[in-house]
Amino acid sequence: MNTVESRLKTKGAFDARLHMQPTRTHRTSAFRSKKDERRYWFLLTLFIGLGLLAALGLLLYNNPVPVDSPSFIPVVQRRLEAIVAMFIAALCHSFSTVAFQSVTNNRIITPSLLGYEALYSFIQTSTLFFFGASTLASFSGTGAFFLQVTLMVTLSLILYGWLLSGKYGNLHLMLLVGIIIGAGLNSVSGFMRRLLAPSEFDLLQSRLIGSVNNADAEYFPIVIPMVMITVLLLFLFSRKLNILSLGRDVATTFGLRYQAGIIYTLVLVAVLMAISTSLIGPLTFFGFLVALLSYQATPTYDHKYIFPMAFAIGFSILTTAYFLLYHVFNAQTVVAVVIELFGGLIFLTVILRKRSL
Repeated sequence: MNTVESRLKTKGAFDARLHMQPTRTHRTSAFRSKKDERRYWFLLTLFIGLGLLAALGLLLYNNPVPVDSPSFIPVVQRRLEAIVAMFIAALCHSFSTVAFQSVTNNRIITPSLLGYEALYSFIQTSTLFFFGASTLASFSGTGAFFLQVTLMVTLSLILYGWLLSGKYGNLHLMLLVGIIIGAGLNSVSGFMRRLLAPSEFDLLQSRLIGSVNNADAEYFPIVIPMVMITVLLLFLFSRKLNILSLGRDVATTFGLRYQAGIIYTLVLVAVLMAISTSLIGPLTFFGFLVALLSYQATPTYDHKYIFPMAFAIGFSILTTAYFLLYHVFNAQTVVAVVIELFGGLIFLTVILRKRSL
């Protein structure tokens, strides 16, 4: 009897200790395994290091002015302005393209389909065509910059308000209308360019090719806060963006306002694309190239991890390309032409081989 009682007491004490132990909570991870997570952080660190190393090379390497010369600081300052322009371009195109492809649920299209670059080309061409070369040359400064940004964002708001508001808002119809508007603006711009004199055409062509040399440091105190705030808003919205990328039905099931989330994301994308295009010029396939590589390097669908990887890849591509072409191959070709060439070839390869992403 004593033996049975002692066993019951022992069992009761054991059960009490078992219930007193804290239960283990399992933390969900955005990665499928620890190996994928380590691979992500390794690649992110690698691309950040490569971008910073190339930026440092652009800043200090092959400087024709001695360090002790008074002209050394102005040369470094001018190079630093180009690096800041690359930083802004990488931020704008990486975040805007990834977000745009997520809300449209298509990894082939880019925000350029909505006509930002076509509108930029139309503004520059019409200014030269109607007012002359002197007006185009003086079409600079904060006023001209904000005019272009305002026109691009306004066009986007008209498209969103017209085609995405209401009960029957259609995202694909909005994309189709954006393509048609862009094609129409490009046609009108092409017609006006054919009527220009050769000297005027050369002046215009330098503005229609994206280059960090087009960026004016006068805009940086205004542009940098705008870009950083917009990028921060997109990053904070990344959790909801994960759900929006799954489609209307899933987003509605989770209690999200699908249409409002789409419009909110597209407005932020419009701001980033308008700033980048007005500051640097058109870069059609750069965003596609950056987004494609970031998807391959990030083994997760969580935008909280895709966004930083896309920016790191974009910045490293720009800085490395400029360093190699300027200081290794001594080719003063516009780097955007080379980047667009490779981006276009990769785009065609994806379309022809995989049909979809």
